[in-house]
Amino acid sequence: MTNVAAQQPEAEGQKTEFAIPKGVHDLEVLTVKHYTDRLFSFRLKRPDGFRFRSGEFVMIGLPGIKPVWRAYSIASPNWEEHVEFFSIKVPDGPLTTELQKIQPGDSVWMRSKATGTLVHDALIPGKRLLLLSTGTGIAPFASIIRDPETYDKFEQVIMVHTTREKNELEYGYDLMEEIRESELLSELVGDKLIHYATTTREQSDRMGRITDLMRSGKFFEDIASGPLNAEGDRIMICGSMAMLKEIAEIAEEAGFEEGSNAKPGAYVIERAFVG
Repeated sequence: MTNVAAQQPEAEGQKTEFAIPKGVHDLEVLTVKHYTDRLFSFRLKRPDGFRFRSGEFVMIGLPGIKPVWRAYSIASPNWEEHVEFFSIKVPDGPLTTELQKIQPGDSVWMRSKATGTLVHDALIPGKRLLLLSTGTGIAPFASIIRDPETYDKFEQVIMVHTTREKNELEYGYDLMEEIRESELLSELVGDKLIHYATTTREQSDRMGRITDLMRSGKFFEDIASGPLNAEGDRIMICGSMAMLKEIAEIAEEAGFEEGSNAKPGAYVIERAFVG
């Protein structure tokens, strides 16, 4: 759904300003980092009173007469003072064509309601949590791996990130470095978190589609752990449609049932991005 903002008169030498639609926050851009010519992250000032569960998404737009809204997973944990996002630059995309140009001090619009199924509440209790992502699908897991609740609920957390090229993995490595450098998080996480990064095109230390690595058993050998177990394992999935479908098939073949906020299960997919 698109809101129509009313344009205000523009004084000479000033930027055009737009009325902020009801239920929308006008947020200052704090930082922007471009990882590749296709990927970038940005942080916005967190609005007062904004609450969300780690792993949820919100609608993002830019000030305009007819702003374009897109769903973005919140990459920062729910305790952080800013809200962070990790985005792809879609060629000729109606939003990212302009969004990728933002600079600190600019404004980005964010709707006030956060929602989603990649949250702890949608999973039944378990021992091992597998976070399986491709590309920018790592964003909700960036939130989850920095949330203390994750390590209260699970004995082991495995974050899988698959991309085509090596430099597209940098965001995941930055997350791990941030955790190591954080006095609070490093002590809390300890050795509970495993980062498993793979590429599918460019040669790297570990290659292959995660679906193939799981089916062959190599993934479980690499992490020195047993195969999927519906009794103790829980899975969150975010990525390409093909990957989502195949991981769901692998999970259901192993006896997993899909969960939701209304009925928690053993694995969850964020269907807002599936279409």
